[in-house]
Amino acid sequence: MASDGARKQFWKRSNSKVPGSIQHVYGAQHPPFDPLLHGTLLKSTPKVPTTPVKAKRVSTFQEFESNTSDAWDAGEDDDELLAMATESLNSEVVMETAHRVLRNHSQRQSQPSQKMPEPEPGPQPIAEPPVVPSGDLRLVKSVSESHTPCPSESTGDTVPLQRSQSLPHSATVTLSGTSDPHALAGSALSKRETSRLDKFKQLLAGPNTDLEELRKLSWSGIPKPVRPMTWKLLSGYLPANADRRPATLQRKQKEYFAFIEHYYNSRNDEVHQDTYRQIHIDIPRMSPEALILQPKVTEIFERILFIWAIRHPASGYVQGINDLVTPFFVVFICEYTDQEDVDKVDVSSVPAEVLRNIEADTYWCMSKLLDGIQDNYTFAQPGIQMKVKMLEELVSRIDERVHRHLDGHEVRYLQFAFRWMNNLLMRELPLRCTIRLWDTYQSEPEGFSHFHLYVCAAFLVRWRREILEERDFQELLLFLQNLPTARWDDQDVSLLLAEAYRLKFAFADAPNHYKK
Repeated sequence: MASDGARKQFWKRSNSKVPGSIQHVYGAQHPPFDPLLHGTLLKSTPKVPTTPVKAKRVSTFQEFESNTSDAWDAGEDDDELLAMATESLNSEVVMETAHRVLRNHSQRQSQPSQKMPEPEPGPQPIAEPPVVPSGDLRLVKSVSESHTPCPSESTGDTVPLQRSQSLPHSATVTLSGTSDPHALAGSALSKRETSRLDKFKQLLAGPNTDLEELRKLSWSGIPKPVRPMTWKLLSGYLPANADRRPATLQRKQKEYFAFIEHYYNSRNDEVHQDTYRQIHIDIPRMSPEALILQPKVTEIFERILFIWAIRHPASGYVQGINDLVTPFFVVFICEYTDQEDVDKVDVSSVPAEVLRNIEADTYWCMSKLLDGIQDNYTFAQPGIQMKVKMLEELVSRIDERVHRHLDGHEVRYLQFAFRWMNNLLMRELPLRCTIRLWDTYQSEPEGFSHFHLYVCAAFLVRWRREILEERDFQELLLFLQNLPTARWDDQDVSLLLAEAYRLKFAFADAPNHYKK
């Protein structure tokens, strides 16, 4: 049958074993899949006829590992699957949106002297996480009322997170330098950014930085000029006392390079060569390519990952850890470059001594992050398995219709959410969005472990309309593994975080909310 052939093609790499001790990579195409960039596939590739295919239930982690393909290296056969994903776009929604934009534009052109209409009520930007007394069930109205149900859906269903395009200009406040096209809004945005930057500078310039205030201020994003120092403080790498920071930096950098001198030459020893070889293979698969393909960067990442693996024998190196190096490295090196696009950072202009210090800082900050989620990477990765199970139970509570739809088509959460936990959504979002996401993670208590669960739940429900439209196992799984987030920016992440905070406040104090 055609569906059997398509299914075999979809899972064709699941039984291919990599030589040596190299294990499968639980990843997908990166950068994130953008259907608009694959529009030509619709013309050149016929749709593969499909019928519902029952998926084999995965009862153990070992079965999941042996039946999950390495989809990072897209082959020629993947074009048909990408075409299937592009055809899931709702053309009626696209045309309706286009007509609405044209009508609004025509009205503005025909009334140049009239006052601009007031934007429709929408969610206001969250400057800091809403402070709500424990046990107060009224939630945050500005967050919970920012969602409108789809006309075709029952009002009883959980309402999805809306796209950023529906927001009024007053709510599209970002902190990464994205300018508003309207002059007045742009002016107000600039004033707000300047004011926030001044608050950060005042906090950081004091003799003892108030870390609690710094966390509150960082929740809604950190301005680029102060992000390196803020991340080092929030991660616990540098002390709050300003006078102690230079000595701490010098000591920790010296300590890291002592590790290099002591351990790195053993990378080709028999006991360590498999670890080093796996790291050497994984780094070229990372993103962005413009950064990873630079030889200096490759060498730095290999040293960081190898030293971490040697010093953490309980877990050693596990695929997924390699992705967690990039955000720290890019944030720290952007302090010494003028490159605005984080995907195109060039290290050739950075002095060698500065690059050495950045390498050490990256190692220690990544280590601090991994200290809080190390059970994600120990044998059989129990932390991730537990979080995936918690995500499944949480989604069944907040959006039962989506949960039943996935279950009815035999789509298991492990098949798509494993990577969400393993890579902290880095394979699902552009790097610029990951950096913005980590601003909040570092300001939240247990942000990379506990709060990340609610972000993943909000992220899944964000695509409820597209999920409910899919009626085939293969297309559902393909969509969930290649979500179209390539054009996301800070405002999309801010809206996602606002929904995640709402979910956390609603469920975090309910001890039985994971239990059915």
